Amino acid sequence: MKLLILLSVLAASAIASQKRYDGYQLFQVTPKDQSSFEAMVQLYEQSENYDFWIAPRGIDIAMDIMVPPAYVSVFVDLMHAYSMEYRVKMIDVQTVLDMAREERERTPRVATPRYSVDWNTYYDFNDISAFCNEIAAAHPNMVTVSSIGRSYENRAIPMVKISTGGSGKKAIVVDGGIHAREWISPAFVTWLINELVENYAAHPQYVDNIDWYIMPVINPDGYQFTFALTGDRLWRKNRRPNNDGIGGSSCLGTDMNRNFGFHWNEGGSSANGCSDTFHGGAAFSEVETQHVRDAVLAVAGPAEMYLTFHAYGQYWLTPWGYTATLPSDYTQLYNLAVSACNKLTAVYGTRYTIGSSTNVLYVASGGSDDWAKGGAGIPFSYTVEMRDEGLYGFELPARQILPNNLEVWEGIKVMAESLF
Repeated sequence: MKLLILLSVLAASAIASQKRYDGYQLFQVTPKDQSSFEAMVQLYEQSENYDFWIAPRGIDIAMDIMVPPAYVSVFVDLMHAYSMEYRVKMIDVQTVLDMAREERERTPRVATPRYSVDWNTYYDFNDISAFCNEIAAAHPNMVTVSSIGRSYENRAIPMVKISTGGSGKKAIVVDGGIHAREWISPAFVTWLINELVENYAAHPQYVDNIDWYIMPVINPDGYQFTFALTGDRLWRKNRRPNNDGIGGSSCLGTDMNRNFGFHWNEGGSSANGCSDTFHGGAAFSEVETQHVRDAVLAVAGPAEMYLTFHAYGQYWLTPWGYTATLPSDYTQLYNLAVSACNKLTAVYGTRYTIGSSTNVLYVASGGSDDWAKGGAGIPFSYTVEMRDEGLYGFELPARQILPNNLEVWEGIKVMAESLF
């Protein structure tokens, strides 16, 4: 009994010390004309007070914006001034965070006998790193794990290679966790590792014909911070301080998905170090993006496909993110994505929107998918924005992890089969 009381006290202390979002509201906003759309773009690019969960995309296309309580009145006045449609999706963000935490606490965190993780709840970076080592030890003839380098806070960034050997095989590169708060991303990528390895006998063709290079969490410092006792569940960036004056502030973190060196800083990112889309002081200014770059280039010869997993919105996106101009092989990229999403949708009816990043979402230069195709020369490059469409946002309930993973796996199989 004393132990249970102590655990309850510790849990309460952890909740109290994490950043809280009491009174924060999530608005869904739809600009109705060019002037209102441009006003939202300006707010997105220049203000650090508003957190755009979904960025401005176009006239008559909704976006999600988290507004601090001190700015709610001003924000509503802005909506009226520009005659924008809006509604409150979450009247109190902290309530949503609390409800999600309570659901996770009710879910038994009982790992499989062999591994530190399962897929009934979310796990922190330490557990994910342990899982990578455990599955490599359990399957030494198929799995090797290595570190691509260390993060700013000195965490080893794991890469799992899955291969049955042989020469001349094509390869797929996969990563997750570039944005810290998108928990479903590492939850899917670790599941993918497990599915390819533990269920190899059910579908050996996906490993016999392809080598896989998988990085479950490429932003380990930011991801771990979302779990930390004194952290922030909604943190997005990495954790390197900008105290060298870059970005005009002493705020922490760079958006790693605006830091890659292909058409870096050409729109859809911020020069403000406090912004969630801060692009850094230069392309590849961050040690984590440098390590990812070097790891991908090391396998770029056999690599035919790059898949990076995000949340949320349910999009299967092709390059380019820096321009509305389409790649010369866009038809091939698009048609393959359509085939993948058709199989995905057939599982539970979940629908994805398909297209180039700029034309479906918004301009976002410095992204890893653009660099993988344009910089590393990997022909098939996709960003997959998984569940949901905004009902829960970044707090996708743990009960949806397995349904999400099962449906996305059907799309991945189509992607892999295109390389046989």
